[in-house]
Amino acid sequence: MIALQIKSMKQFMNQLLVADAFEPFLLEEAVIGTACTFTIDGHVNPEFYGNEEDSTQKTAYEFRPWSELKGLCFDLIKGKRTPLFFRFVLHLMPEKAAALLEKESCDVEPSQVKALVLNIRYDGSKAVLTTATALHSFHLSKMPDAIWDRALRRYLDAKAIPYEDLD
Repeated sequence: MIALQIKSMKQFMNQLLVADAFEPFLLEEAVIGTACTFTIDGHVNPEFYGNEEDSTQKTAYEFRPWSELKGLCFDLIKGKRTPLFFRFVLHLMPEKAAALLEKESCDVEPSQVKALVLNIRYDGSKAVLTTATALHSFHLSKMPDAIWDRALRRYLDAKAIPYEDLD
């Protein structure tokens, strides 16, 4: 697990809410504090789709893609006043997580990794990104964590999102 503080909030918020930098992620949860506190649960409700919809809409992922919900989050955050706080819990899409772990020759089977998680917390003045790895069962290996930490740093660098380590 690493903690990275964002150095340019304006640039980061543009990448997060307007550009496509975080399209490879699913949203587990969003909590946004403005005049009210808004909570978005990203879990898919399969019963919403019923029988008439394409079954892939129901079963593709446990959570909705960030690309489908970032506009709503943007609408809640934008305005004359800065939000009091926000928190986003994102998961790297499962197929991208598996591909990353395979490419890096991880010693834990990708099927044993439930999620590569990115937590984004803004406290009214700064944003901090932290990583986490969720596994289906206990493993002594910390290799998935190390792979995810390195990959996130490379990804932020590639998207020109400046940060500093808080470790």
